[in-house]
Amino acid sequence: MPLRSVPTRRSALRSRLRAGCVVAVCLTALGQTATSTAAAPVPRDGDLQEQLEQLVRAPGGPPGVIAVLRRGGDTRVLRAGVADLATGRRPSVHDHMRIASTAKAFSGAVALSLVDRHALRLDETLGQRLPQLPTAWHRVTLRQLLNHTSGLPDYSMSSAFRDIISADPHHHFDSRRLLDFVADQPLNFPPGSQYRYSNSDNIAVALMAEAATGTPYEQLLRTLVYRPLGLRATSLPQGYRMPEPYLHGYDTTPPPPEDVSEVIGASGSWASGGIISTPADMTRFVSGYVGGALYGRNLVREQRRWIPGASEPAGPGENMAGLALFRYATRCGVVLGHTGNTLGYTQLIAATPDGRRSLTFSVTTQINASQNPDLLSRLRAVQENFVCALLSRSGH
Repeated sequence: MPLRSVPTRRSALRSRLRAGCVVAVCLTALGQTATSTAAAPVPRDGDLQEQLEQLVRAPGGPPGVIAVLRRGGDTRVLRAGVADLATGRRPSVHDHMRIASTAKAFSGAVALSLVDRHALRLDETLGQRLPQLPTAWHRVTLRQLLNHTSGLPDYSMSSAFRDIISADPHHHFDSRRLLDFVADQPLNFPPGSQYRYSNSDNIAVALMAEAATGTPYEQLLRTLVYRPLGLRATSLPQGYRMPEPYLHGYDTTPPPPEDVSEVIGASGSWASGGIISTPADMTRFVSGYVGGALYGRNLVREQRRWIPGASEPAGPGENMAGLALFRYATRCGVVLGHTGNTLGYTQLIAATPDGRRSLTFSVTTQINASQNPDLLSRLRAVQENFVCALLSRSGH
């Protein structure tokens, strides 16, 4: 598939950037309908492979997709398409990729680990830890930030932020000042009164973690998450360069695809979506995170106090929200995890509640309800079939 040069599509791409659809998520209506719960046979490996091939061939579909299913010591990798249209190289579990809003699960892992160590409390407020933030925000608690009931206005939707991204996608933001873009705004609603997904929430979580420990968030990630779970290829950069090798991300609408892997930097999403990882590392992460490897059972129970709310984009089946974690109830059973989408990438990580079985599902274009709802419906159906294969007794 030929690649169109960047200059010929710059105007359309800038419109996408100005629309605020690149910093971790494109915000859309959260009342997503569930995929079908009607009885259906569990798909076998050949069926799953064909579904990936069909996803790649679909109008606006991703040039590449890779899925990792792990059941105890058994790991299966299915892939379709290519990691790089220029070379034709196939996707690998060791390819780096932008993980988009699945990075919010990492901020949850840091925060809950600090709660477990009594450095933070779930009922601690922004006013107590970050008194420099607007007084109107001071009553918001860590729990409300983690389950998106804070009411914080989303900095990534501010016109000033979007204008900067549009003018200079490589702009280096001060990640710790991202909330300044909405510091003149009141809360969208009283804290705890409703659910609304916001990128500001996880920026505030990271700032609370830094304030509680006096340690940079990047170091907290290394100490509390990467090292305990054995993540060797995961990082939170500031720039726009991708480490080699990497899954190239593409803008596929309109065709032909344009490589947008390095169009934007990570400083503008930071704790809400800036992490770079690999399918192999994300598989290790979701198994340990969901399985409770990082903190005690009392916090696992707190994390799983479900409320109405969907991840963005919606995951397979019916969605419910917890603390930096979502519950996906499919026709075959329940998995817990997180999704994300950003320019060039869409992600799903999920695991059984005990963490023993997991799914990492990565595609190399941005898919969400606002830009391509039909493709999102197709993606969710395929993801649900992969969940069914993961949960089946036979493993097929």
